Amino acid sequence: MSVMHKYIRSTKKFPHLWCAGCGNGVGLSALVRAIDSLGYSRNDVILISGIGCAARAPVYVDFNTLHTTHGRALAFASGIKLVNPKLHVIVIMGDGDAVAIGGNHFIHSCRRNIDITTLVFNNRIYGMTGGQVSPTTPRGEYATTVPYGNIDSSFDICNLAASAGASFVARGTTYSARETERFIKMALEHKGFSVVEIISQCPTIYGRMNKMGGPVEMVRWLRDNALPIEKMRQQWSGEADSLKEQFPGKFLTGVFVNRNAPEFVTEYYKMAAKAAEGAETGPRSRRGAARSARGSGSIRKKKQ
Repeated sequence: MSVMHKYIRSTKKFPHLWCAGCGNGVGLSALVRAIDSLGYSRNDVILISGIGCAARAPVYVDFNTLHTTHGRALAFASGIKLVNPKLHVIVIMGDGDAVAIGGNHFIHSCRRNIDITTLVFNNRIYGMTGGQVSPTTPRGEYATTVPYGNIDSSFDICNLAASAGASFVARGTTYSARETERFIKMALEHKGFSVVEIISQCPTIYGRMNKMGGPVEMVRWLRDNALPIEKMRQQWSGEADSLKEQFPGKFLTGVFVNRNAPEFVTEYYKMAAKAAEGAETGPRSRRGAARSARGSGSIRKKKQ
């Protein structure tokens, strides 16, 4: 029996929602293998999602799960982590869910560095709702809402996460599933806000509209256009932006950020402990002491 079969919630959930050749199942399998390899109890794991093709992933696996509103999965996840810090909180989002309607929650979760593992399945289009353009659709590519080509610049999710303060950021693909599994495992073990972007294929809409062929051709495209960051660092002395200019149409994969930083929940409970103890160093305590001193006449001078 495969690892994935151990975690299937119920055969009643099948056939699944995803189209033939969709990459979301590959990303979900990589996550399940990473969790299994770490030996986590399924009772200590919660998967949270919003709305979209990728957001259906938690439905199929036997963990604690929460299906929330569009773009708001990180808000729900933050509340759960604050209430029960011992849980391994994992959020699964698509590119639209993460950086369009959910963009504000995404950047502030990065800024807070809350201990949540976030997987962004990036197929560069809104697949479930008819193929609308997304914030990650490359310039010049086609979607149902940009029939003459996208004129907007696209977000680089990893750059956005790193700039906003996430302490672990990586990018994998559905072609390199084992490497992606390794990145997810690193993210789960990291203390802080972790983002793993998974570049995925949508053959039904994105592939068809942009003449990329079927699932096999799209996966080959992922293989041929991914540039491993470690290899590029050895061969190229320029910055990431220079790499993009030198290799147009390509994208970097690998671990971009892996650093230690103060984690939000830990800092929150430290603050709560100070408040509970009535810490003398807090600003409220200083104001209270000043008011007491004025009341006793030790500060205010008597009128002559």
